[in-house]
Amino acid sequence: MATEEEKKIAEEEKLKETLQIIKETASEEDPKPSQQLTLRSILGGDLLTTQRVRSQIWLFVMIVAFTIVYVAFRYQCQQDMIRIDKLENQLKDAKFKALSSSSTLTEKCRESHVLDILKQNKDSLLHQADQPPYIIEVPEE
Repeated sequence: MATEEEKKIAEEEKLKETLQIIKETASEEDPKPSQQLTLRSILGGDLLTTQRVRSQIWLFVMIVAFTIVYVAFRYQCQQDMIRIDKLENQLKDAKFKALSSSSTLTEKCRESHVLDILKQNKDSLLHQADQPPYIIEVPEE
């Protein structure tokens, strides 16, 4: 039995030694990056160490904020452009309707058309003048 207890004590001591070694070698800080910048260190992510990220956190926050503002302004601009296109189409339609109405009105007010309507309506007191209009000259004092 003594041998079993000795084995347990020896295992506990080994465990304590191992834990002590781990505590000495382990640290929460990132290892200092090497001064050489190689492709392997870039692809490995050595540039994004905790120390560098912490020192540049406000830069990252500012970049994210500017990106959000940019996207929001672009979306609003696109919505305004869509609205402008719709309004321009409505304006074109209104111009075409006004032109069509003006054309119809011009046709109906034409002298020949008015005379035809007067001939059709015999009960009208209006008729075409036989004499040219008189020009009345008023002397200025």
